[in-house]
Amino acid sequence: MLSIRNLHAGYGKVEVLHGISIEVPKSKVVTLIGSNGAGKTTTMRAVSGMIAPASGDIRLGGRPVATLPPHRIARAGMAHSPEGRRVFATLSVTDNLRLGAFPRLTFGRARGDVEGDMERVFGLFPRLRERRNQLAGTLSGGEQQMLAMGRALMLCPDVLLLDEPSMGLAPRLVEEVFRIIAQLKSEGITMLLVEQFAAAALNVADYGYVLENGRISASGNAASLKNDPAVQAAYLGRGH
Repeated sequence: MLSIRNLHAGYGKVEVLHGISIEVPKSKVVTLIGSNGAGKTTTMRAVSGMIAPASGDIRLGGRPVATLPPHRIARAGMAHSPEGRRVFATLSVTDNLRLGAFPRLTFGRARGDVEGDMERVFGLFPRLRERRNQLAGTLSGGEQQMLAMGRALMLCPDVLLLDEPSMGLAPRLVEEVFRIIAQLKSEGITMLLVEQFAAAALNVADYGYVLENGRISASGNAASLKNDPAVQAAYLGRGH
């Protein structure tokens, strides 16, 4: 579904990613783990078009998207829930969700049942239903994370990118976020997940990649990575 081959990307003259390759099969969850500064968020930004790759091939459902701007990548079926949430603070919860469906409302994608999908998001995140008329900027950090994920789901994406969905959240909310990810997995939603809690990410994922200094150092099914002594020592100390 999502294929990344020999991707080089960075900021200005600083190259962060040095030729990484990742495969995300349809209806599977793939996680990308690594230390701070390894290049995980840069990967997500390059894939979704937030930064332009220096070189490499990115294909979504077989279609090349590496040279497309972000709005056209979204129209092609990729939704990005970014690190730091980035909700529209001066808009209501409901309007934030409607913006997630914007390509469906402008003939970029099949329209479908937008209002029904909003109800589905409210079912996944009941707190958002309670706050539906509240300005997004007045939500708590956990509520904003729910909104960012819900907004991405409103695209009805072929691939969902989740960048650090548990960042800054209390343990109870982290558990809730991973419960939602597991539910989305059970519904067959294809996901690429970047997550600081490597053990939790590997528990929910089908496959995993380890990113070190902009290069893939290990990959395999999630269970094998979780049992790899080197991965345990480097990333699973507290969560294993």
